[in-house]
Amino acid sequence: MTIEMTSNKPYIVKAFYEWISDNDLTPYIVVDVNVYGVMVPMAYVNDGQIVLNVSGSAVGSIALSDNSIELSARFGGKLEHISVPYGAIAAIYAKENGAGTSLEIEHPDPETREQDLALSKVDTPSISAVKSDANSVKGESAAKKHEKHEKHEKHEKHKAKKPSLTVVK
Repeated sequence: MTIEMTSNKPYIVKAFYEWISDNDLTPYIVVDVNVYGVMVPMAYVNDGQIVLNVSGSAVGSIALSDNSIELSARFGGKLEHISVPYGAIAAIYAKENGAGTSLEIEHPDPETREQDLALSKVDTPSISAVKSDANSVKGESAAKKHEKHEKHEKHEKHKAKKPSLTVVK
């Protein structure tokens, strides 16, 4: 009897990432951009691959979840959100000495793609843009800024009304 198991790639990638980082080296990953679910800036792709520096000092934030690596990083001065499913990682290695491993590319089966699409269609909270105020206090929450902005707009509406006088006898 054969028992189907999940991919071991997330465990391998996480272990190598931790090992490389613990040795004060720079972890790089080679990503195959042709795998479903990869989100990277395509302007930096060569021959269907992109090499990413995933060290804590090179990225704004990084999360090694169960299914993918999510990070934010600057490319050409522009902040980009990167998402790399573990199946798309062709290698993880240390920049300084090349220590690491190559990995087989895994394409998700069509059933998994359909599940991902169904999950992405679930109602998500709406997000609205908030004008930033140049005079805003550093560290102030976005909700607080939005609240101030709404109060300011209401005040401006009241201010815009034409003044009138009522004679009382």
